[in-house]
Amino acid sequence: MAELSTIARPYAEALFEAAADDQAGLASWSDLLSELAQVAGIDSVRESMTDPRLDDAQRIGLFTGLIKTPLSAHARNFIELLVNNDRLLVLPQIAQQFDILKNRHEGTALAEITSAFAIDDDQVKQIVVGLEKKFGLKLKPVVTVDAALIGGVRVVVGDQVLDASVQVQLARMRDTLAA
Repeated sequence: MAELSTIARPYAEALFEAAADDQAGLASWSDLLSELAQVAGIDSVRESMTDPRLDDAQRIGLFTGLIKTPLSAHARNFIELLVNNDRLLVLPQIAQQFDILKNRHEGTALAEITSAFAIDDDQVKQIVVGLEKKFGLKLKPVVTVDAALIGGVRVVVGDQVLDASVQVQLARMRDTLAA
C-alpha cells in the first residue's frame, strides 16, 4: 500500500492546489473524488480498465459513462490524465490523500474509533471532546465495532494510535508474565 500512496500523493497534491483555486471548492472535489474512487474500486471496472483491447479513449469514455455526477472540464481532464498515465486504478488512494490534505487545510482530522461494543452518540461526543483537546484539532469521528477488542476502544488519528482495548492490555500482561 505504501507504494500506491507514493504514486497517489503527487496527483492528490496537484489536484488539491487546482481545487483550492476552483470555484467549485474543496468539498465538491472531495465528493467527486469519492465517487470516482468508488467506481474505480469495483472489480469489473478494474478488469475493464486493464483490458489491453481498449485504447485510452475507450477507457475514458467507459469510465466517465459510469459516473453519475456531471463532470466539469477540469474533472474530465483529470480522468484523461490518469488514464493516459495508467493511474486510474490508483483513484482510491488519490481520494484518500486528497481528503488528508483537505482536512489539514481545514484544521480537522479523521478519528477512526473502534469499539468492542456499539456506542451511542453521547459517548462518541465525549470521546471526541477529549481527543480534540489532546490533538488540538477538530475531529470527524468514524465509529466501527470490533468484538475482537473484548472491551475498550482503539482510536486512530492520522498516524497516531491510542489503544485502550482489553485485547492490548491482555497482550501486555502476557508479555510481562512471559518475560
